Amino acid sequence: MLTILFLIFLFGIFGKLFFFGIRAAWGISKFVLMVVFFPVILIGMLIVGLVKLAFPLLLIFGVIAMFGADR
Repeated sequence: MLTILFLIFLFGIFGKLFFFGIRAAWGISKFVLMVVFFPVILIGMLIVGLVKLAFPLLLIFGVIAMFGADR
């Protein structure tokens, strides 16, 4: 009986820690993608000559960043 109770609490505690770690990793990866990789991709598109594609992407993500950052 104590073993079953121990396993239930074990999965409960480490399950919460697991999902907390997943949420933290998702937040960190979103930050890294938006701060590091997105500007590098836009600069690369500018260098290659895809200004007609890079500029609308910059405008779209800029508007989303200005008005969609309520959280």
